[in-house]
Amino acid sequence: MTLWKRQILAIMRIDLAKTFFAKRGLWIYLLAFVPVVPMVGHWLFGHREHPLGEDVQVFAGIFQFFFLRVAIFFGCVGIFMNLFRGEMLDKSLHYYMLAPVRREVLVAGKFLSGLVAAVSIFCLSVVVQWFAMFAHFSPDLMSSYMFNGNGLSNLISYVLAAALACIGYGSVFLWAGVRYKNPLIPAAAILVWESLNGILPALLKKFSLIYWLKSICPVSIPKPPGNNSIFALLVFDIDPAPATVAIVNLLLLAAFVVVWAAIRARRVEIGYGTE
Repeated sequence: MTLWKRQILAIMRIDLAKTFFAKRGLWIYLLAFVPVVPMVGHWLFGHREHPLGEDVQVFAGIFQFFFLRVAIFFGCVGIFMNLFRGEMLDKSLHYYMLAPVRREVLVAGKFLSGLVAAVSIFCLSVVVQWFAMFAHFSPDLMSSYMFNGNGLSNLISYVLAAALACIGYGSVFLWAGVRYKNPLIPAAAILVWESLNGILPALLKKFSLIYWLKSICPVSIPKPPGNNSIFALLVFDIDPAPATVAIVNLLLLAAFVVVWAAIRARRVEIGYGTE
């Protein structure tokens, strides 16, 4: 194994322990698994007479309105911005800087560690949500839906969308943590841009991560009647891109941003007195 691969793996081992077991990251777990609570309540106390299709729509709504736009977004803010900026606040980044490790290798190792943590947490949450949402249906109906219908392919699409959301938002917030002393300002700007996607012109919609993530989701949410509902801002009714195109674009964007962050990291200097 080459030196840079060993260094990346070493950085990943150190940062994974910090990410998974840090007390200040407990809120990320809570945020990721918040949707499970009402779904378990629906399983235990919900009405059993309604059709499966209604729960499919409800799951799609929770996933697109809350999980992608809130849980994964802010979870990635917490995970990826802390990879550099958190180390600055803890006054521990200089240990990496003093080691004989190229800045590009440092960025790659930290990004991969954050990615493993984010994908593990949020994709596991999707699977738990799925089974909690549909647990009250009979085993025969669920078996038919999963293996003879669209159930299994829909679940895979949701897990894939969650993983790509972690890759896309993670790369952007890693770059923000490297580039800015206060990365919460660009995070707030990105949040506003993503939230306004529903009212942007068709061309501008494509300059956001949520458009491509929405294209991977297997179930579309119908736009609510009227223009007074806040949900009108979150739902857009143009034709989504093909899922393959969306996946490729998200991966290319993430690769570009991570390379950009690695180049920017070459100019990072430690000055704790000014942080």
